Amino acid sequence: MSELDDFYVHTVTVETLTGTDGYGRELFAAPVILTPPDTGVFVEQKRRMVRDANGAEVISESTVYGRPEAADLFLPGSRVTYRGATSHVLTVALNDSGDLELPDHIQVALT
Repeated sequence: MSELDDFYVHTVTVETLTGTDGYGRELFAAPVILTPPDTGVFVEQKRRMVRDANGAEVISESTVYGRPEAADLFLPGSRVTYRGATSHVLTVALNDSGDLELPDHIQVALT
């Protein structure tokens, strides 16, 4: 149990990018629904400038905060659906406090 669990009140569906097919089309894993209370997230709908996986400056329209164990779902390019709108993952950061014993979490910037 984390001190942040009370904030994870939103539901998102994640389709992890797994690669491309022979025609260059993106391939995605089966959808995974992250929902409270066990796997919910917090979605902040706020525009900000971030750097994508290639280092280019891009605009992120929202940020998803969640449990560290969900980090592998949010690979760059993966699809995330929240309230019927689908976005793509720009970056994911794993915030691990180490010996500080602060709440660990992920921060995912979305298009």
